[in-house]
Amino acid sequence: MNLDVLQSFLEIYRRGSLTAAAAARGLSQPAISGHLRRLEQQLGEELFRRTGHGVSPTGRADRLAHRLGTHLDEVNAALQENGAEWASGTVRIGAPGEITASRLVPGLSGLAGPGFQLRFVPGHPEALLPELAAGRLDLVLASVRPRLPGVEAVPLIDEEFVLVAAPGVARQVDQELLASSPLKALASVPLVAYSEELPIIRRYWRSEFGQRPGNPVALLVPDLRAVLAAVVAGAGATVLPRYLAAPAVSSGQAELLHEPVVAPLNTLYLARQAGVPPTPAASRVARRLEELAATWGDL
Repeated sequence: MNLDVLQSFLEIYRRGSLTAAAAARGLSQPAISGHLRRLEQQLGEELFRRTGHGVSPTGRADRLAHRLGTHLDEVNAALQENGAEWASGTVRIGAPGEITASRLVPGLSGLAGPGFQLRFVPGHPEALLPELAAGRLDLVLASVRPRLPGVEAVPLIDEEFVLVAAPGVARQVDQELLASSPLKALASVPLVAYSEELPIIRRYWRSEFGQRPGNPVALLVPDLRAVLAAVVAGAGATVLPRYLAAPAVSSGQAELLHEPVVAPLNTLYLARQAGVPPTPAASRVARRLEELAATWGDL
């Protein structure tokens, strides 16, 4: 039974709401719900009942809160007074700009406050991982498995890839030919990519069509959000993580050009320096990322 679980329980008890407890702790509501579920499983008892305005504690929750409350408050006060490292410090996090903006900043900003700073460094793995190995970053969210000496990593979450284009571009593709011979149907569609090597597009083509793309490249821009903007403007087709393309697809600004039986996936890794104990502050951020990833599903 870890301290985070007990802290979440106490916030729910005192605020009478999972939503308010999540806001107070800087966690997502699913993460708070997961903490509560874990504690109830460990105790073998229900602790709260849902009401029209939040939650109401059971007798077991009352007794637990009365016994824990002052002790947890004293622990927090002691850690703050002693400047405990886990409760303070600066954590430098490297990650692609699009996932930093859409997932990391909203999910981690609640941790920031007096004595605890977050520094986000956008970039691609080839630039960020050497900085991590040199100790100039604390954590990196990498879209490739790190193979650099001095770096270790664990899988965090999978990205799902989709092939998209603006409706005007999609209408130019022969749908019958697309169903029988997708390579031929897509051969003349211009591509938009973030790198000359077409890394995401190439992986999709090999997975789905068995070879590299031979399409003309209309536009290169080193940011997936800008790639999506170019696609919406009608510059061509591209392959993007589903979470990034989904809003444009839902609004009709883009369409799926191809729907595989099993969508290609790419694993995102949480990397840190190997052989160097992480600071308590960095460990705190890493734990929060793991909690958040459990609520995201496949991206």
